[in-house]
Amino acid sequence: MAAEKAVLAYSGGLDTSVCIKWLIKEKNLDVIAVIGDVGQTRKSLDFVRQKALDSGAIESIVIDMREEFVSEYLSKALFANALYENKYPLVSALSRPVIVKHLVAVTEQFGAKYIAHGCTGKGNDQVRFEVGVRALNPDIKIIAPVREWDLVTRDLEIAWAEEHGIPVPVSKSSPYSIDDNLWGRAIECGVIEDPWVEPPADIYEMTSDPATAPDEPLYITIGFESGLPVSIDGKAVGLHEAILQLNEQVGATGFGRIDMIENRLIGVKSHEIYEAPGALALIAAHKALEELTLERDVLRYKHQIEQDWATYVYQAMWFSPLKEAFDAFIATTQAAVTGEVRLKLYKGSCVVVGRRSELALYDFTLATYGEEDSFNRDAAAGFIELYGLPTAVWARQQRRLKAK
Repeated sequence: MAAEKAVLAYSGGLDTSVCIKWLIKEKNLDVIAVIGDVGQTRKSLDFVRQKALDSGAIESIVIDMREEFVSEYLSKALFANALYENKYPLVSALSRPVIVKHLVAVTEQFGAKYIAHGCTGKGNDQVRFEVGVRALNPDIKIIAPVREWDLVTRDLEIAWAEEHGIPVPVSKSSPYSIDDNLWGRAIECGVIEDPWVEPPADIYEMTSDPATAPDEPLYITIGFESGLPVSIDGKAVGLHEAILQLNEQVGATGFGRIDMIENRLIGVKSHEIYEAPGALALIAAHKALEELTLERDVLRYKHQIEQDWATYVYQAMWFSPLKEAFDAFIATTQAAVTGEVRLKLYKGSCVVVGRRSELALYDFTLATYGEEDSFNRDAAAGFIELYGLPTAVWARQQRRLKAK
């Protein structure tokens, strides 16, 4: 009797490298490995594909998801200025839904019964994968090997891998867990687990040490149309190209590092290190242009939704109806977000030093205190009286009550 099939979300890292052999040995399953290309750069995906086959997978598929990732996921994150807890640009959280979408498609294509992942039992990604799968096809069964096996520490996983002849990209002396894509890099584990320890210099790849970054500031002008970048320093680019170019240019100035204590979905605080130079620069520029072009109450309300959007995506709700409703509102705000923003980058800092737009709601003649001033000061007294009227009525009533 033929073995049943499981589609494994495969990265080639420690957990998923061990998963293939474990699924075969412990579950008697044929494993189909799916590698999602979302712009990760630290290794050859052809090598990863072959590694899955060498580890026992009956099929190993690399799917190029980059353009879809950019157009359907990163664009929405930029529209939403998405920063979880006002810091983290959702590097890993944004890639999981597009990977899940293709995992489900491959599972249906091959008539597989299971989807497996290598997420730990106390991380966020287990929730993102499983909630996402159930949102797209609730009939698919899920296997989470890392939650089931007795290899409760990374050292035990490494030892098990060595015992079974599985090459893994970590060692007991360098036990970092790294996830990367176009939007940035996430680094955890090892000495980073102690929040008092300064992160080692060798964990960074996308950003220069600010202390050794160039002594002259770098000025970059980003042009936007309807919320998306369309030019850098006057040269036409798309969002994908803009991210790649800014990752390189901005990272070289030392800007883009995040060191934070993060509140995970499952209730644990964790010490996380991120690099996202392009993402953070784009968000800074996009926010500055919105300040110039969006009406006051729309901007204020959008700020509230942005926090909810980031939290929802972080907490595995990409495919939820409320998140889709957020997307619909945010999309309507972007029509006027057209113009240019100039950034000054210097030794780890990024400052907006200019912004302009033909759709700007900034009126110089209303804002200036010079001779061009067109503001009607005569209207101010009446406005203040009416604006403060409810407070004045309340204050009189309070004074009467206190006088009794």
